[in-house]
Amino acid sequence: MSDTPAGDRPPEAPERAAEAASGGPVMALLARGLELWLRQQCEVIERLEITLEGSGLRLLRGRLDGVRLRARRVVYQAMEIEEVELRCDGIQVRLGSLVRNQAVQLEQPFRIQGQVSFSADGLSRSLSTPAWRGLGDGLADDLLGLTPLAGLRIREDRLVLRAFASGDREPVEREVAVRADGGTVELRCAEGPPQVRLPMDPNIRIERAELGAGLLHLEGEARVSP
Repeated sequence: MSDTPAGDRPPEAPERAAEAASGGPVMALLARGLELWLRQQCEVIERLEITLEGSGLRLLRGRLDGVRLRARRVVYQAMEIEEVELRCDGIQVRLGSLVRNQAVQLEQPFRIQGQVSFSADGLSRSLSTPAWRGLGDGLADDLLGLTPLAGLRIREDRLVLRAFASGDREPVEREVAVRADGGTVELRCAEGPPQVRLPMDPNIRIERAELGAGLLHLEGEARVSP
């Protein structure tokens, strides 16, 4: 442990945050392993903060009481995410890989709760990638009657989809309201039908969806398998 006072420690290092919270180098080692595992799952993580809950003794027995995570500008499976705030309680972990400076190995599936936020620009870029273009064009077809999707923006509490009719220079736009319904996200045209429910991974359940501060916020839970 460092003798540096807590107030003088750099706040950006996730392993330092974990060590300060738990008081042990084993927890700091686990934080590094978790960071490596997370970075392996994502194409990009610009900023990451990890806080661990529990004790070194319980961790040596393979049990972590909880994890709190905050990240900014994440790219996961070609989807750009502006902000991520996640939490989970109670994880079984395998410590053997940590001493070899490898990513942490998780013993059992676990559930996470939290919120992810998307910017309009990030969504537009994501929906133009090969991985998500089918979804974007499907939304444009269902809600605008045109394809391909040319982009989207956020106007107060509405999402505005944009596409071009053949030969037109000015885009066709339509405002849609966003809400959570039945574990997924529903997009409904402001003036009435049509409406679209997004396809959702069965391991993910959306409980709240809203627009605010120029971002789309989704809150819910997910089941993560090792």
